[in-house]
Amino acid sequence: MAIKSFQGARRQSQPTEDIPLKVSDYMSTKLITFHQEQSIEEVIESLIKYRISGGPVVNDKNELIGIISEGDCIKHISESRYYNMPMENNTIEKRMVRNVETIDGNMNIFDAANKFLNEKRRRFPIVQNGKLVGQISQKDILKATVKLKGQQWGK
Repeated sequence: MAIKSFQGARRQSQPTEDIPLKVSDYMSTKLITFHQEQSIEEVIESLIKYRISGGPVVNDKNELIGIISEGDCIKHISESRYYNMPMENNTIEKRMVRNVETIDGNMNIFDAANKFLNEKRRRFPIVQNGKLVGQISQKDILKATVKLKGQQWGK
């Protein structure tokens, strides 16, 4: 007595269209940027207003020179209060992180996800030809994976 297979006929795999898997396909390009001459208070107001946790600092040529975050602002507030120093007229130039790690816009989003895990960062700026062109955040990676849900990720 033979065992019958209850599996239905196998579907022929459909050729999938080119699925976007690059960082540049999911990065944010409309960025809130800051200038090193701005005051800490201006930055704090922008972070609250736009509901962001930080942003790139650029010069007049839109070249990335640093990054400022909520943590940098909180550190400044804490030190100002501890040493009883006024907060007014303090620019972000002294508080921003200058050595900013960037990633390539052509990087695969899953490689970028690993980079987020390994580097413990919330965002990475994307620079092309010396100019800031975008930024990818952990939230952008999550959005990308939701869009790709059910697709073949093995590319």
